[in-house]
Amino acid sequence: MSPFFDSRWIEPPAQVSELGSGPGLPAGFRAAGVAAGIKASGAPDVGVLVCDAPEATSAARFTRSGVQAAPVLVCNEHCDLGMVRAIVVNSGNANAATGRPGFENAIKMQGAGSIAAGVPERSVAVASTGVIGVPLPMDAVNRGIVSAAHELAPDGDVAFATAIQTTDAFEKRARVSVQLSGGSVTLTAQAKGAGMISPGFATLLCFVQTDAALRHQTCDLLLAVCVKRSFERISVDGQLSTNDTVILQASGAAAVAIEPESDDELHFGEALDAVMRQLALLIARDGEGARRIGRVVVRGGDEPTVSAVARSVADSQLVKTALYGADPNWGRIIQAVGAAMPGTAPLPVDISIEGVQVCARGAHVPHDADALAQAVERDEVEYEVGLPGEGAEVELFFSDLGHEYVTINAEYTT
Repeated sequence: MSPFFDSRWIEPPAQVSELGSGPGLPAGFRAAGVAAGIKASGAPDVGVLVCDAPEATSAARFTRSGVQAAPVLVCNEHCDLGMVRAIVVNSGNANAATGRPGFENAIKMQGAGSIAAGVPERSVAVASTGVIGVPLPMDAVNRGIVSAAHELAPDGDVAFATAIQTTDAFEKRARVSVQLSGGSVTLTAQAKGAGMISPGFATLLCFVQTDAALRHQTCDLLLAVCVKRSFERISVDGQLSTNDTVILQASGAAAVAIEPESDDELHFGEALDAVMRQLALLIARDGEGARRIGRVVVRGGDEPTVSAVARSVADSQLVKTALYGADPNWGRIIQAVGAAMPGTAPLPVDISIEGVQVCARGAHVPHDADALAQAVERDEVEYEVGLPGEGAEVELFFSDLGHEYVTINAEYTT
């Protein structure tokens, strides 16, 4: 059994123990995933997740796209995001750019989810992922919701995780235990995403559950911090989705309360951060045909500058194709840095690849080219960029870019 935390870049906190890759949600949660006929392949495409605890708390984050999908609009306008009890998801159709009918269909999804879960409509969040600009087949969606309602189970997270996938090559789930002062709590998550990945999340959905008791304000604070360090720090193709949705729910069923500004809040936040960063890395690793994943760390200057440079490197098609071909061409890196920091004077930038310095103050540094060529053949390749100044540091994970990405996206609707 492969561990969930399988990257050298993500160090699980001492208070976190993996629970394995088997099924199982925290106390107070049930889920299901079914095939409703939205996808022509017949694969599962409708998922329902329910929190049975009346006092559940939650928080959510959504895409910042100017063309938000109908379910995102419905969640923001017709959902109490601090008390989400049920989540209804479909894959295979994004219900985006579908006008007023799409909005009304998202409302219908919310109503059907309310009946299926036995909770108020405003406690139901909806999400969709798939092809943009195609009307949502509501007959299939409704059949799926009814069918999933009959299959809801505490171990339904595997089926749920499968039902939310689109071009994903593998499932992205987490199950960990977190030891706190009042006892242990469980933290689980299901995510999807492989393409249309860039800032402001990605074409991603992520749903996180815990049986700890958290106030809504605590949920919101922790989710905001962790999203910024995870899903806002990945790139596959530099494209911003219309449907990004991340929701954290806390049932409180473990009777372990996490008080604001306590050590438990810190420790739980560290666990949530590690889980979400690992899920973000898995999304970048999936990368629609990716061979390798890169990590760029930029230091120096101020936060806006290092963020811009890191994003320029991570989104660069030249950097990505070099990563795909295991080509240690650091010229691709320095051109991306320069693109983010235009000016007239030479920039004194330092660059290292897998710990081998190749550039100092903007000029070539003699190095062992053969050793570097071997180092970049790894599944994970790290790039470090040093800018003038001190105090800021940003990391981004990004996939390479190869032939399979073009094939997948050239044939996406055909």
